[in-house]
Amino acid sequence: MALALAVGLFARFVGLDRDRAFYPVVLIIVGSYYVLFAVMAGRTGDLLPEIMFFALFATAAILGFKSSLWIVAAGLAAHGIFDFVRDAFIAGAGIPAWWPGFCGAYDLAAAVLLAAFLISRRDGAPAA
Repeated sequence: MALALAVGLFARFVGLDRDRAFYPVVLIIVGSYYVLFAVMAGRTGDLLPEIMFFALFATAAILGFKSSLWIVAAGLAAHGIFDFVRDAFIAGAGIPAWWPGFCGAYDLAAAVLLAAFLISRRDGAPAA
């Protein structure tokens, strides 16, 4: 959680989040890690389901980038929840035992931080 806060505040301070692509890229990156873990573990049977779930989050990132960053905030929150329930859908080997908790906390904190930034802008638009 502290890492998401540090990354978000750093991006805000440096100006990286002035471009509306910043948080969609974050969502794409966090959505891709389970695909990476499946490849690293050599679990080709897990690869297709992981890619399908990744595609959902990448789609949310693209739609949010094109229309509203609120979709990205929702996508980050959904990925945070997904981290905690993923085992019910995909067995998946090669994932460190601590990863779902770490990634889930990061995603949820990033979603809350993005929502707070959007609310503080009042109009919901990213900074120009």
